[in-house]
Amino acid sequence: MHVEAKPASAKSTATGFSILIVDDEDATRELCRDIASEMGLEVHTASTTNEALELLEQSPVDIVVTDLKVPQLGGLELLKRISAGQPNTSVMVLTQYGTIETAVTATRLGARDYVTKPFHVEELRAKIERLIQSVELDHENRVLREQLRTRPGFGGLIGVSAKMQRLYKMIEKVSQHNYPVLILGESGTGKELVARSIHFMGVRQKKPFVPVDCSGLVPTLIESELFGYVKGAFTGAQHARAGLLETGNGGTVFLDEIGDLPVDLQAKLLRALQEREVRPVGATDRVRIDIRIIAATNRDLESAIRTGGFRQDLYFRLNVVQLKLPPLRERKSDIPLLVNSFLEKFSDPQRPIRTISEDAMRRLMLYDWPGNVRELENAVERAVALGSGPILHMGDLPSNLQQGGSDRSLDSDELTTLEEMERRAILRALRETNGDKLAAARLLGIGKTTLYRKLKQYGAEGAPN
Repeated sequence: MHVEAKPASAKSTATGFSILIVDDEDATRELCRDIASEMGLEVHTASTTNEALELLEQSPVDIVVTDLKVPQLGGLELLKRISAGQPNTSVMVLTQYGTIETAVTATRLGARDYVTKPFHVEELRAKIERLIQSVELDHENRVLREQLRTRPGFGGLIGVSAKMQRLYKMIEKVSQHNYPVLILGESGTGKELVARSIHFMGVRQKKPFVPVDCSGLVPTLIESELFGYVKGAFTGAQHARAGLLETGNGGTVFLDEIGDLPVDLQAKLLRALQEREVRPVGATDRVRIDIRIIAATNRDLESAIRTGGFRQDLYFRLNVVQLKLPPLRERKSDIPLLVNSFLEKFSDPQRPIRTISEDAMRRLMLYDWPGNVRELENAVERAVALGSGPILHMGDLPSNLQQGGSDRSLDSDELTTLEEMERRAILRALRETNGDKLAAARLLGIGKTTLYRKLKQYGAEGAPN
């Protein structure tokens, strides 16, 4: 077994990473060691699988490059054991010319890449560099996921942009009171997540949270759904049933898409909220209710009031505190966080969580997202379902994203503005992270070395640290 520290003078993006070369051919092992050492990697070598496993048990590494015909267990078995015991280690296999099928099998077992012997020095160096970028991205993704897991009490809301930070503060304030809240926002922005956050952070968190989709209620049954009914109230009412408002007693009722509620039901809802009681359909007595109301809509209620589509008195009743959710196109720095969350959600639990290429992430950052977070989630789910490798590429994205779709930033008469758009996104990320370049790189979904290169490219090295 051989261990060689990286040269002190090495200047490479590989500095700080370690690699294990496993091959029984002295010449190949030494050549790989020299290449990796020149790149600034901390290099370990082994000539058998047992030596490799012993070394990995003592000191895990970032990258393993192994021959498939290495003595004792063989390269495929070594790959399986690394994937099972050290899933954060990236593996590249070396295979003889004419045995590509075996290399494909290795890829399916978790290998990130393969090189066919005999190989050119530049080919191996380029593939190791790509692995380093992948390892760096994996590390940053794990950090992001840990941030998501440890962020307290926002019930699935994801984002660190200035607009989301202001929203979090408002949620914290209103959750400690019982007055009504009206949430405004485009479809897919997460209005129900905000409502749930308010409820589960508040004083009613141990009581029911009852979501009501006003747009999904059958018009002829809305009244009985909201207020309940007694036995015999109408044909088919064989048993009494409590309404949704009564079901939420003591807790929170979330009236989603309140703008779609028929005007005649709006009057009855207003009366129930003012009097704090409901009268089930067919009943003569009223039932007292104690509920907090949170309503949400993607409609312009003030315009609906002017056209007679929404009652002004109900609007005033609901609009004690108003929260407006920003569309995703106005908080694009949150896209990498969202993507990483969705990758974790949709990845196979038996396999390492997938990552996304820089080109694909750039496309996601440029797109306007008319369907907001819901559309982004669907796009990631589709990419995970159809993608074949550990890294999702541009070709795995929905066709409208591959072609630019509705992305106004990619119009042919604005080709010269893409670099400016990227430069502005980088500078904005630096402002939002108070100059922390590592945090800014995470927000943008790129490696820190890529960020430094972009800053140099745009002449912005003097951006705040």
